[in-house]
Amino acid sequence: MTKAAVFGSGSWGTMFALILAEAGTKTTLWGRRPDLVEAINERHENPDYLPGLRLPDRLRATTDPAEAMDGAEFVVLAVPSQTLRDNLAKWRPWLPPRAVLVSLMKGIELSTTKRMSEVIAEVGEVPPERIAVVSGPNLVGELAQRQPASTVVASSDETVAARLQEAIHLPWFRTYTNTDVVGVEVGGAVKNVIALAVGVSAGMGMGDNLAATLMTRGLAEITRLGVVLGADQHTFAGLAGMGDLIATCTSPLSRNRTFGENLGRGMTFDEVVSVTKQTAEGVKSCESVLQLARKHDVEMPITEVVVGVVHDGMTPGEAAMLLMSRTPKPERYV
Repeated sequence: MTKAAVFGSGSWGTMFALILAEAGTKTTLWGRRPDLVEAINERHENPDYLPGLRLPDRLRATTDPAEAMDGAEFVVLAVPSQTLRDNLAKWRPWLPPRAVLVSLMKGIELSTTKRMSEVIAEVGEVPPERIAVVSGPNLVGELAQRQPASTVVASSDETVAARLQEAIHLPWFRTYTNTDVVGVEVGGAVKNVIALAVGVSAGMGMGDNLAATLMTRGLAEITRLGVVLGADQHTFAGLAGMGDLIATCTSPLSRNRTFGENLGRGMTFDEVVSVTKQTAEGVKSCESVLQLARKHDVEMPITEVVVGVVHDGMTPGEAAMLLMSRTPKPERYV
C-alpha cells in the first residue's frame, strides 16, 4: 500500500489528506498542535478548519515529523508558503531518501523570489524529478461536500506525476498530469494576486465588466511572467491557469477575493487581517511576484496596483484610476 505524509493541518492540508486516505493511500497528517491532532485521532474531525467533516478512520495524525515520514513515498507540504524554508529545514533530517516531495503551496518566496519547488529542491536537497506540485480550482469548501472537481499534478518526471495521480484518484476528484512545473506554479501563485484585485473591485461596488477585464488581463500578466520563466503558455489555458483563476476570483469561498472585498469596502489592512482566519497567500506573494516580474522586465500593472493597495497605502479608488488611465495599447493576449 502506498504511504503518504501530509505536513500542515489547515483546511487544504487536511482535505488533501482525506483525499489520499479515501483513495486508499495510507496517510499520516502532521500538525503542530497536540489538541488538534488529538481531535483528528479521537473524533475524526478537524474542528478548527473543517468542522463537521468526518475524516476517514484510517487517517492518523501526529505532532512527530519522524513518525509522519516513516516509510512515506509521498511527503506533502501544505504550510503557508513563506514558512516553507524554515519548516522544511527542520524536517529534512527525517525525509525518506526516495520520497517524492509534493507542494500544495501557491506562492513565491519573499526576498528570493523562488517558486515553492525551487525552495524544496534547495532546502530538501532533492532533484527536480522527485518534486511534484498540485494546483487547480480546488476550493476546499466544495471539496468537503464531495462536489466534483479537478486538479493538475505536475512533475518533470511523468512517472512521478502518474504515481501521484493514482494515489489521489477518486470518482469525484479527477486529476490531470503535466510536466510544466513552472507554468503550474506561476498560475497558482499569481491568480491569488488577481483575485485580490477582483475582490477590491467587487467591494467597491464595481460590476462584472471590470471583473472580466481584471481576470482576462490578469491572465495575460500570468502568461507573460510564466513564459519568460520558461513555462508553456498553453498551461495557462488549463485548470492550473484559467480554471484556478476563475474559481479564485469569483467564489465567496476564496480567501484572496474575500480579503480584497473587505479592502474595497473601506476596511483598513489591519482590520481585514484581524477578521481573516486563514492565510490569503496573495497578500504576501503579491510583493514577491512583483519583484520577480521586475527582475525579468515583465509588465504587470494589475500586480503593481495590488501591491500599492495592500502594502503601500494606495486607496482602491486611486488604484482603479491608475489602471484605467494607462496609455491605451493594442489588445493582445499577452
